[in-house]
Amino acid sequence: MGKRLSMMLLALAALPLAAWQWAGAANQDAIAANNALFIDGNQGDDWPAYGRTFGEQHFSPLTQINDKTIGRLNLAWSYDLGPGNPTSQPIEVGGVVYTSTGMSIVQAFDVRTGRLLWRYDSDVAGHAGREMRVSWGIRGIAWWNGKVYTGTVDGRLIAIDARTGKEVWQVQTTTKGDGRFISGAPRVFDGKVIIGQGGGDTTTNRGYATAYDAETGKQLWRVYIVPGNPADGFENKAMEMAAKTWTGEWWKLGGGGEPWGNFTYDRETDTILIGTGNGYPWNAKLRSPGGGDNLFLCSLLAVDAKTGAYKWHYQYNPGESWDYNATMDMELADLVIDGRPRKVVMQAPKNGFFYVIDRTNGQLISAEKIAKVTWATHIDLKTGRPVEIPAARFPNGQDADVWPTTNGAHSWEPMAYSPLTRLVYIPKIEQGMSYNDRGFDAKTWKPAPGTVGLAFGPPKPDPLLNTSALLAWNPVTQKLVWKIDTFGSFGGGVLATAGNLVFQGQLNGRLSAYAADTGKELWHFPAQAAILTAPITYRVGGKQYVTVLVGMGTSAAVDAAQHGGIIIDNRTQKKRVLTFVLDGGAKLPPAPPPFVVKAFPDPDYRPDPALATKGETVFFNCIACHGWGAVSGGGAPDLRGSPMVMTPQAFAGVVRGGALVANGMPKFGEYSDQDLAALRQYLRSRAAALRSGEAPPKGANFGG
Repeated sequence: MGKRLSMMLLALAALPLAAWQWAGAANQDAIAANNALFIDGNQGDDWPAYGRTFGEQHFSPLTQINDKTIGRLNLAWSYDLGPGNPTSQPIEVGGVVYTSTGMSIVQAFDVRTGRLLWRYDSDVAGHAGREMRVSWGIRGIAWWNGKVYTGTVDGRLIAIDARTGKEVWQVQTTTKGDGRFISGAPRVFDGKVIIGQGGGDTTTNRGYATAYDAETGKQLWRVYIVPGNPADGFENKAMEMAAKTWTGEWWKLGGGGEPWGNFTYDRETDTILIGTGNGYPWNAKLRSPGGGDNLFLCSLLAVDAKTGAYKWHYQYNPGESWDYNATMDMELADLVIDGRPRKVVMQAPKNGFFYVIDRTNGQLISAEKIAKVTWATHIDLKTGRPVEIPAARFPNGQDADVWPTTNGAHSWEPMAYSPLTRLVYIPKIEQGMSYNDRGFDAKTWKPAPGTVGLAFGPPKPDPLLNTSALLAWNPVTQKLVWKIDTFGSFGGGVLATAGNLVFQGQLNGRLSAYAADTGKELWHFPAQAAILTAPITYRVGGKQYVTVLVGMGTSAAVDAAQHGGIIIDNRTQKKRVLTFVLDGGAKLPPAPPPFVVKAFPDPDYRPDPALATKGETVFFNCIACHGWGAVSGGGAPDLRGSPMVMTPQAFAGVVRGGALVANGMPKFGEYSDQDLAALRQYLRSRAAALRSGEAPPKGANFGG
């Protein structure tokens, strides 16, 4: 079957584009051949999608690289990606590795040599506007029938010819200028491609997911996550049902629910599982002042894969108020629970619990904590609802220390499931946050850019704060099997293989392979850069390869205090594709010296606390890239060391004029002269604090 499938795909690859379109749209044999690449349990020669297969297990059946041969694993080749967000998982089909990084720059590499085959620029700078302010870029891509699919910050879904790098089609999945963006990987299934969008955290939008014909880009169906204005009528019975769980005039605020992250296709039941987002505003007291569960926020939503029609749902956080979205990866498995075979979906959403759910009907089977959780005591298995701690909802304006934070106990970095060990491998985060809603009133609050309806800050001191670990978790017993402490607050995404191996990278650049059954570290490689993406593995010419992208980006870069004391510089850090093979002979160039932020000289600076305080408010729109307190975590340059801030004209040209839009720096054309003066004063004050001896995180080489 494997050889015949490969021959069929090679034959199809030789066809001209029109024949490809005909084969994908009309030839059921070709659709079946493509589907075979994504079926759990296939031979594993390729890695064509984010989780490799429809079941999203992030597992490979390949065994050439195993717990006995791992000592021979070494670098085969590397490629420097250049500027832009590198935290996007690659894919591989037919001996070609594909990446989409930065502002959705898609590149193809020959696996054997690392040679760049082609480069496609989606021209995000020429299309995006405000969307560039709220998105860190794409996190993954997909392959189907000779095409590579990528999303863009400005909301387009693009199909690219996998052989030539030429655009086949593109479609605008959002309304331009509405603040929505694409940051998750498209998913392909049965001749269709599905994509969601982000933007519900800070904009008055209503989330939805859309399926398109994979050959033509024609829209096939769209499913909304939250109900719209009742006066306009409801799209279907599901939205009518959901509206009964909302109060007030929620539709004027959009509602949120954006499914920005992950989808899973259950081929046995022809069902798409959608992980849905949190509400807008975050504070449920503002969004739905009379209470209510607010369906389908923070839920696992199952819809018919052919039509998008509602099948069932399970809501993790009814009436959620802490940004506990459920857009994390969802793995399918067949487990024996209480002596009974069960078809399940497993997910660790942000809220700190690990869930096992019957994927045929949405029934909760089990749920247990994997991290420190202070918002609930447990999940009631009879009702399926969390048993909340009332103080976590900051009653009467009180401060509430809530664990996990908005980063979640498990974030976007994917976990993995091995059907051999029957364990789930989870990159766990330990963080807390203090919330309150003093001064926020449903009668007077109005949405504005950057506002979420809450105030938040650091929690009480705790030894767990800003730590992380790799967990091996038994989904049947809901018990920890082994744990490896990882560096800083974030561990990278996970790959499990039939070679009794689990691969994961860390913020300090250590790429490790552990024994899947015991957790013993068997191998590591000093990658010289932070690793957040999950590695992939595949086979070409009889050799098994491992590929991973390295470099800092996304939410992990927002707070440098989460990095365990290392400094990650946006300009000097290496953003690379690394590919490994047994007995590989390549080496990385020497690592750059440790980076230390040096404040720019500013002899004309004079303190003005009031103006700096105003500027700090303006800087809130810059935190996502430039970091809390203007201390960069590597997602963008550290502005305390940028000489551009010294000159008012240069500063205005970049911030308001958009001089660096092509480099990924958004344009803030609405800023007044007063806004710019305040923002500049704040940045100058932060540089002055650095000059006066405020200690930044200790610099260090990424290390072995």
